[in-house]
Amino acid sequence: MTKITKDTVIGDILDLDQSTAPFFLEMGMHCLGCPASRGESIQEACMVHEVDPDALVEKLNAHLGAK
Repeated sequence: MTKITKDTVIGDILDLDQSTAPFFLEMGMHCLGCPASRGESIQEACMVHEVDPDALVEKLNAHLGAK
């Protein structure tokens, strides 16, 4: 399993496991197919959407580890 960090690019996460998409939709990131959003790091996206990046990283790693 790959460990997700704040520097991990969102497109890479979605390519790894598409079931992570709801975590991004939940934070208000609704344009997951857009090249700009797929190229952002978790840190960058969380800054724009005013979400705690550490909390999102923890959720993603827990989800991926549970599979």
